[in-house]
Amino acid sequence: MEDMKMDAEITPISAADIKLLWTDPAIRQCYLDRSSFQLLDSCSWFFDKIDEIGRTGYLPSEDDVLRTRVRTTGIVETDFEIDRQKFKMFDVGGQRNERKKWIHCFENVTAVIFVAAISEFDQTLYEDETQNRLEEALILFEEICNSRWFIN
Repeated sequence: MEDMKMDAEITPISAADIKLLWTDPAIRQCYLDRSSFQLLDSCSWFFDKIDEIGRTGYLPSEDDVLRTRVRTTGIVETDFEIDRQKFKMFDVGGQRNERKKWIHCFENVTAVIFVAAISEFDQTLYEDETQNRLEEALILFEEICNSRWFIN
């Protein structure tokens, strides 16, 4: 397991190792205190189905995809069209060090969808362990709403 890279394929052998760890009472207790470890709440979903994930030819289900998280860094721009109406969407990294990169994206914006993870109510920021994540999201939302880009 120590040689396993973050993007490594999960083989039946590594799946068995993960399953063994997941059945350990101490690991389960750590999971219950996951907010102290910056551990995603969806981990149990994947640990519970590690046998399936470790099978050759495994393909993620829709539920698997919905429970994944990829940290956004920088600005990811997506263009799409619905009923001949063109939209431009920006997915921006929410960490404090990412914010200065995207604040300019608000120029000429007509709508904002602000997403905050309610599951982070008991977690602190990765970059500041004294700041609650949900409270930080509310502060950021207020700052965005009151920014110069939305004065009119």
